Amino acid sequence: MSLPVLAVDPTLADFGKDPLWITIIKAVGVFAFLMLGILFGVWYERKLISRMQNRYGPNRAGKFGLLQSVADGIKMGLKEDIFPNTVDKVLYLLAPVIMVIPAFLAFSITPFGPMVNMFGVQTPLQLVDLPVAVLFMLAMGAVSVYGVVLAGWSSRSPYALLGGLRSAAQVVSYEIAMGLSFVAVFLFAGTLSTSEIVAAQASGGEFFGIPMPSWYVILLLPSFLIYVVCAFGEAARIPFDLPEGEGELVGGFQTEYSSSLKFALIMMGEYLHTFTASAMAITLFLGGWRAPWPISLWDGANTGWWPFLWFLIKFILVFSFVVWVRASLPRVRYDQLMALGWKVLIPLNLAWIMLVATVKLMRDETGAIDKTPVMIIGAIVIVGAFAIWWRFDTVNQRRKDAEKAKVAAEFEQLAAEPTAGGFPVPPLDLPHYHGVERKEVPSGTN
Repeated sequence: MSLPVLAVDPTLADFGKDPLWITIIKAVGVFAFLMLGILFGVWYERKLISRMQNRYGPNRAGKFGLLQSVADGIKMGLKEDIFPNTVDKVLYLLAPVIMVIPAFLAFSITPFGPMVNMFGVQTPLQLVDLPVAVLFMLAMGAVSVYGVVLAGWSSRSPYALLGGLRSAAQVVSYEIAMGLSFVAVFLFAGTLSTSEIVAAQASGGEFFGIPMPSWYVILLLPSFLIYVVCAFGEAARIPFDLPEGEGELVGGFQTEYSSSLKFALIMMGEYLHTFTASAMAITLFLGGWRAPWPISLWDGANTGWWPFLWFLIKFILVFSFVVWVRASLPRVRYDQLMALGWKVLIPLNLAWIMLVATVKLMRDETGAIDKTPVMIIGAIVIVGAFAIWWRFDTVNQRRKDAEKAKVAAEFEQLAAEPTAGGFPVPPLDLPHYHGVERKEVPSGTN
C-alpha cells in the first residue's frame, strides 16, 4: 500500500498528529544536533580564528584536533566543583540550568525541512510549530536572561553582579530592536509560524512592478541588517560581549564559576543562543530549508531529506560569519552599545515598519500597489529621518566645536600662566606646610 502524497510545505495543521515515539525521536534528534553542534562549533571557531591569525589552533587531540572539544568537556565535567563561601548555593546552582533549558526550547521551533517519510510516517522535519512561534523564541531568550542575572547576584561578587546587570540592560535594549525587525516579516508573510514563513518565501514577488527574489533578505534588507546587529547583542558575542568584559569585570557574571560542569553549562547556553540566532536568520530571511539558486532549478531540490542539507550549509555559513566578526572587530564601549540600540536601531526600525506597513496597506484586491501615496509617504519618512539625523548631527557638531574651543582656551591660559591648571603645584596639605620636617629615608631601605 503506497503512502498518500502530501504537500511539501507543512502547515500548522500538520503538527500535533505524530505518534509519541516519532516525537521522541525528533526531540532526541534536535538534542543530538545541538550537542554535536556545540562540540563541532567550539573546534570550528578555534580553527577558523587561528587560520585568520596565521596559526594552527587545536591539533593534538585526535585528527585535526577534532577531539579537543571532547577532551575539554570531559575535563570540565570531572574537575572539582568549588563553591565560594559567600554564594547563595541554590541560585548559584540553578542559574546555569536556567540559561541552558530555554536555549534548547527556543531551537525546537526551527524548521529543518518539509514533510518527510520517517520510519513509514509522514511528518514535518520540525519538532513543533506554534501560531506565535517567533514570539516563543523571543520569550525563551528573555527567560534565559534570568539565569545570567541570578548567576551574577548569587555569586555575591561586585564583578559578577555588574556583569549580570549589564547583560540584563543589554538584552532588554536589543530585544526591542530585534522584535521590531521581525514586524516587516510578519506583515509580508501574514503569519508568526516559522514553517509558514518559510513557505511564504517559496515564490518571488513584485515591488513597484520590479520582480523580487523570494527570500526576505532582499525584499526586507533593512530588517535583516538590523536583525544581524541585534543578534550579536542578544547572544553577547563580540563586538557586543560587554557582560563578560575581561578588562574591567574579570569574567563578568561567570567570574565565580570555576572551570567545572557549571561553567560548561554557561558556555553551552551562550553557544545555543548563537545557534538559535543563526537558525532564525535562516528561517526568517534566507529562505529556511529551501535550496538556493541555481540548485532550486532542480525539481527534487526541496523534497525529501535534501532540504536538511541546504539548511545545514546555510547554518554553517551564518555561524562562520559570526566567527569572522569575532576575529575582525574589537569590543565597543558600553555607552556606545546602549546608544546604538536605543538611538539608532529602534528609530530606524520604526521608520522602516511605517514604510512597509504603508506598502501593504496600499495594496488593492488584485495585489497591485497605488504608487502615488506610497511614494509620498516614503518621501515623508525619508525626509523626516534625514531631518532627525541632521538635527542630531548639528547638535553633536556644536558640542564638539565647544569642546575644541574650551581646550584651545585652556592651552592659551596655560601658555601665559603655566601654574593656572593646578599642575605641577603641589597640594597645600603636605607636612612641610605645617612646620613638620620631611623624614629622609636612606636609599635601599624600607
